[in-house]
Amino acid sequence: MPTPSPASAPIRRLTLRDLTACADLSEDRGWPREEHKWGFLLTAGTGYGIDDPGGGLVAACTVTEYGPHGRPSLAAIGMVLVAERHARQGVGRRLMRHVVSELGTTPLTLHATPYGRPLYEELGFKVTGRAEMVRGRFTPVGPEPGIATRAATAEDLTSILRLDEEVFGADRTPIVTRLPAFADQLRVAEEDGRIIGYAAAWPNMDTHVVGPLIARDTETAKALIGSLAAGTDRPLRTDIDVRHEELLAWVRERGLAVVAPNAVMTYGITELPGDWNRRFAPLTVAAG
Repeated sequence: MPTPSPASAPIRRLTLRDLTACADLSEDRGWPREEHKWGFLLTAGTGYGIDDPGGGLVAACTVTEYGPHGRPSLAAIGMVLVAERHARQGVGRRLMRHVVSELGTTPLTLHATPYGRPLYEELGFKVTGRAEMVRGRFTPVGPEPGIATRAATAEDLTSILRLDEEVFGADRTPIVTRLPAFADQLRVAEEDGRIIGYAAAWPNMDTHVVGPLIARDTETAKALIGSLAAGTDRPLRTDIDVRHEELLAWVRERGLAVVAPNAVMTYGITELPGDWNRRFAPLTVAAG
């Protein structure tokens, strides 16, 4: 039997057994291995991949669905990777076409690098926003925001879920309920006993990634970032919607530099649901 080429090899669902192969694929393309994030995405969502006859994966991506089970109202595509030795051979295009077809009429979103954007545009995705990845050691400067924050407790989960769905525009229960185990810190902002924002900081290689970041306003977002920074000695990383100009300026003043831009793209909808004014950063760009 001839060995199938990557252009015709079957596309299959990935599981946690593929975690090392996914991390190897990241490393092959010069990305960090990010096993912690891969494990989260493969557990909370669905992975798709093409096996390399020589071992490992030719290509992979993840899909995270939001909304009612079996009837998602939104799906995020992320971690789209093709092994260097198989690049520019149409493998990524084939994988993406398959995933888009699998998701049917479900509206889609993804964050695209300048390198990946032409492929997504070819498939019908439209740029509807932008985000900037910032990274660095957070150094407090000037007066702290006067918003009270504290560590989240199990009793806060119902309020966090309610606020998150209101702001994100879709039910993210499978994601949010995994945060206490996934993140090193989960904090809420309060006013008069009511939760007005929440944020997590989760480990990613040598950094802590801040996300999700949901807040009533910019001052609340600042307070949450500052409180998370106080709880770690690692550099922070996060991806902030560029419309939040004040927050971007604030984190830059405190040591975080812009390291990469991303285009926020959608398919089947003209803009993301929810309230962008209170949605400051995603859990990870791979999950929308």
